[in-house]
Amino acid sequence: MAAREIFAGMPWWVKWVAVPVIALVVFGGLIASVVGFLFGLLFKLLVFVALVGGLIYVVRRFMSSSSSRGDW
Repeated sequence: MAAREIFAGMPWWVKWVAVPVIALVVFGGLIASVVGFLFGLLFKLLVFVALVGGLIYVVRRFMSSSSSRGDW
């Protein structure tokens, strides 16, 4: 029996309310873990980009100010 045949005789609220709610109850912890992991990864990526950008800014600023002082 295919899923389409099983759900064909069911009321609309079973297909569109009850089944998604049951799926969220069963897989809710897994979904929350995956979403939390992805947000944590995105946050770490943004911190990495900000730190590398800050480092490049400081190095360029230091290099431009040291080259304008002349040779030691």
